[in-house]
Amino acid sequence: MNTDYKSYIAPPNLFAGRIILITGASDGIGRALALRAAELGGQIILHGRDVKKLEKVYDEIFAVDGAKRPSIAVLDLESANADNYTTLASSIADEFGQLDGLVHNASILGELFSIEQYDAVLWQKVMHVNFTAVFALTQVLLPLLKKSEDASVVFTSSGVGRVGRAFWGPYSASKFATESLSQVLAAEHRSSALRSNCVNPGATRTEKSLAAFPGEDREALKTPEDILATYMYLLGGDSKGVTGESYDAQ
Repeated sequence: MNTDYKSYIAPPNLFAGRIILITGASDGIGRALALRAAELGGQIILHGRDVKKLEKVYDEIFAVDGAKRPSIAVLDLESANADNYTTLASSIADEFGQLDGLVHNASILGELFSIEQYDAVLWQKVMHVNFTAVFALTQVLLPLLKKSEDASVVFTSSGVGRVGRAFWGPYSASKFATESLSQVLAAEHRSSALRSNCVNPGATRTEKSLAAFPGEDREALKTPEDILATYMYLLGGDSKGVTGESYDAQ
């Protein structure tokens, strides 16, 4: 078993027979994850709020030789209500009957302001999308995850979700909360096949990273495709039994 997760080499068909939902799959890391997981045999459910972007990723996966036709789950995490979450879970249950992987990739940055200056409404929005919506989606999907013989939930954390950083306000707070949620979920399911872990992708060539650091040298950053090894390891069977941990992808 290869436990060097940063350089993990996924075997062909790693995800054969696995149904994996990836949030924020429209672009960036989510898109790269979806494509790679589909190449490795996974049945991918693409989540996002922009139908056109999701359809583009759908077409990219459909063009992969041997890849299974993905599904699209349109849901705006900012405005979704309980019925929307329940409908999504019911649709997955009707189509697939279970869920083997859930990657919480979707999040928003907000603005980089001090605590003293931060707008309370924007603070609430960032916390809701990055944390409360993550909890809500996990909760409604737990019955489907528990039907899997080896279910893996992967939460996306951040370096500022471990050590607070000035001006990162609700983004940092939401990622600290995400780390806690992952640990709580892991502790509650220690005796089951469900596992839960966090990944800090690090500075990556995405629109969010460039928005946070507009002066950064884009070409010096790793691409989303460069940092997928840790996600592949945690989603696949080689990490069976690993739970309650937090990993750096770089």
